[in-house]
Amino acid sequence: MTIKKNSVVSIHYTLKTTDNKLIEESRNAHPLTYLQGAENIIEGLENELLGKEKGDKFSLVVQPEEAYGYSDPELVQEVSISMFEDPENVEVGIQIEIDSDEGLVYAMITKVENEVVTLDANHPLTDMTLMYDVEVVDVREATKEELAHGHAHGPGGFEHH
Repeated sequence: MTIKKNSVVSIHYTLKTTDNKLIEESRNAHPLTYLQGAENIIEGLENELLGKEKGDKFSLVVQPEEAYGYSDPELVQEVSISMFEDPENVEVGIQIEIDSDEGLVYAMITKVENEVVTLDANHPLTDMTLMYDVEVVDVREATKEELAHGHAHGPGGFEHH
């Protein structure tokens, strides 16, 4: 079966930076399972998978505009260290959850200086060109329930809800 809109697709992948640093791979876990055309994965990868079939293997490079985009300076802000429950344990590299008007937002602590903490809510892979090695493991028609929910169910996809 060929991958087309509303196919449920399972892939194994390796994701690296352009300097060959491993970001993530799926081989030691379930394959990633997603609903084609539902924007469950980045645009560049989803576009490249269109028309592929089970067993196909390929590599691709995805530019930031088809991945996680470019940094938005409005998503970086400075806050007082007093806003944290445990100020002694605030350090660079920690990801925190922030309850905002738009819901739960994740931000990375990128700087701690004096009593000021810099938070960056941009995606960690923003501004990055990404390199993928991909293997199509399975392709099937989506169920009515998956189409209604807008994502694949089962191992590697979302659990039933």
